[in-house]
Amino acid sequence: MKPIVVHAASVDRRWLLPLAVGSALSLFLLVLLTTVPLPFFPSSSPSPALFVEHKLAPTPPASRAAGSLPRIAYVISGSARDASALRRVLLALYHPRNLYVLHLDAEAPESDRRDLAAGLAAHPVIAAAGNVRVVERANLVTYRGPTMVASTLHAAAALLWGHSGAGGSDWDWFINLSASDYPLVTQDDLIHVFSKLPRDLNFIDHTSNIGWKEFQRAKPVIIDPGLYMKKKADVFWIPQRRSVPTAFKLFTGSAWMALSRSLVEYSIWGWDNLPRTVLMYYSNFISSPEGYFHTVVCNAEEFKNTTVNHDLHYISWDNPPKQHPHYLTMDDLDRMIASDAPFARKFHADEPVLDRIDAELLSRRAGPDAPTPGGWCAGTRDNGSDPCSVVGNTSFLQPGRGAVRLQRLVTSLLSEEKFHPRQCK
Repeated sequence: MKPIVVHAASVDRRWLLPLAVGSALSLFLLVLLTTVPLPFFPSSSPSPALFVEHKLAPTPPASRAAGSLPRIAYVISGSARDASALRRVLLALYHPRNLYVLHLDAEAPESDRRDLAAGLAAHPVIAAAGNVRVVERANLVTYRGPTMVASTLHAAAALLWGHSGAGGSDWDWFINLSASDYPLVTQDDLIHVFSKLPRDLNFIDHTSNIGWKEFQRAKPVIIDPGLYMKKKADVFWIPQRRSVPTAFKLFTGSAWMALSRSLVEYSIWGWDNLPRTVLMYYSNFISSPEGYFHTVVCNAEEFKNTTVNHDLHYISWDNPPKQHPHYLTMDDLDRMIASDAPFARKFHADEPVLDRIDAELLSRRAGPDAPTPGGWCAGTRDNGSDPCSVVGNTSFLQPGRGAVRLQRLVTSLLSEEKFHPRQCK
């Protein structure tokens, strides 16, 4: 059988051109798809708006103009037999534009809270300004347990709620103090210096070098009876120990701080759940006030670069430090002033050095019931009256030598050598 021979001439040339064009077009599309992103193809990545954290993040408030006066929100805490000291600290710190929450814990008798609230309601300046509130449903506080953190968060939440006249929305920094603290500068001094600062700064003494605290505080598990009992009792330990966290990094430092409003909102609302997770961890941590806010701020991406590594206090410690610092006396006055700090602790109630601070640093000479004077005082001295019995322009400041000292401290803390190198390492 003869083979069949197909001659080239017998192929239908009409199919060659369409075949060549189709091949060229396919090759062009292949190159285009592999080298050039086409905007008309839909993306497979979800929109950020689909993530719940973005939906829950509060709208940031409009920032104040540079140099405008801030408003400070204070919580001042105490326990049994602290009512008179608490009142004295309040009057030394008082300024009509600020906001104050006073907390006498549940160990103090109910009569102390009622008498404190009644006395403040009868004070002409405080009653007129309406910027002081007393916690009525007091918390039981054990310093070494988490109940102090819970009490601080309670006060912060109260200060975030309601209109500004009732201690609500309009403030910039949150400062926690106790009845054994005392100011070393006037509020005119402090407001004047803070008016020059970015509102997102957080003054919080912190370190990740927890050292001996890893074995003695991070690994033990404790229970604070103050969370569920009506009577105060010391914390107790669980036999089992736990590992150091890997989901977040532990930080520790001073329990006293000045926090930005934005960080306080984040700690209360916790829209990405870190503050709640850390709070639950610290509910079984010894001395949790010295770690909770520090761990939150340094593990939150949006806040870790806002820290100023200082607690704004002069405190005299043993070396190495013990559980509590020294009580300050007249012998410590020069060192307090030289520290440039706006606050100091601890003081015994009615310690004589407090009278020196009143007279020499605060110019508070009108009597124990008079607030620290400032530019807001609009009364006269006729017939020996106190000019600070009348509230004038709360935006008028008269900063003094305390402002010079505090400005020196803040300038040093924000210097290139100290600010960023000491943040959340």
